[in-house]
Amino acid sequence: MILSDKYSKLKEILTGLESVAVAFSGGVDSTFLLKVAHDVLKDKAIAVTARSSTYPEREFNEATEYAKSFGAKHVVIVSEELDIEGFSKNPVNRCYYCKHELFTKVRTVADEYGIKHVLDGSNLDDLLDFRPGMHAAKELNVVSPLKEAQMTKDDIRQLSKELGIATWDKPAFACLSSRFPYGHEITAPKLKMVELAEQFLLDLGFRQLRVRHHENIARIEVAKDERVKFFDKDLMDQIGNYFKEIGFDYVTLDLLGYRTGSMNEVLSENVKKNSLNNK
Repeated sequence: MILSDKYSKLKEILTGLESVAVAFSGGVDSTFLLKVAHDVLKDKAIAVTARSSTYPEREFNEATEYAKSFGAKHVVIVSEELDIEGFSKNPVNRCYYCKHELFTKVRTVADEYGIKHVLDGSNLDDLLDFRPGMHAAKELNVVSPLKEAQMTKDDIRQLSKELGIATWDKPAFACLSSRFPYGHEITAPKLKMVELAEQFLLDLGFRQLRVRHHENIARIEVAKDERVKFFDKDLMDQIGNYFKEIGFDYVTLDLLGYRTGSMNEVLSENVKKNSLNNK
């Protein structure tokens, strides 16, 4: 299917839904979805953003600006994942519990505003990775119009650029809890360490990055073409000293660079399957 046909299909799907509440993070996918939904449905499309310790302040501020620029109603709620029983233990199916909590709360907001459907920004590429949260979406009848319209991440970026949406080239982002190896406890202080570390790298000019928290070790992932920046001795000292100041004992660079879902690389297919069968 050509891109223009996918775009037409998306608008057709949204028109048929009549009124929607978009689970809105301010990322590439949900921002594009909100923009198109608001263009099609006007005030029958609202954005719902959940604040928590796993969601950096900069991401919330950007989401607020995006929703405002579209003229969409923006509802902010609290969905603190650390309050969910078992979440902080960081099981393999952690994202299932997170998304179940989120979509349940977005559904409550939708009901308050007389909105028929809850939407998420899942796209076709998400089917290629281990995504327990998609099972929560299915259970709660959350609609994924981008996936239904067969849109990939590249499709969304291209259309976002054509529509003048600022996030068209925004680096991929996932909640901060994804920075911890499965089975390692997630706490508010650890999340703050990751947030501060990543913000420091962003302020230095890095774009696509993750700081993985391995207890007293920070493992830095940056885009493959940004790895060469670490040949600067002064820069390495600056980063290493700051990371030690915020609590890490050792600071490392992942030689393979950033890649989506690197924490899932150690999981066998059996572990993934069993985690979804034991929610």
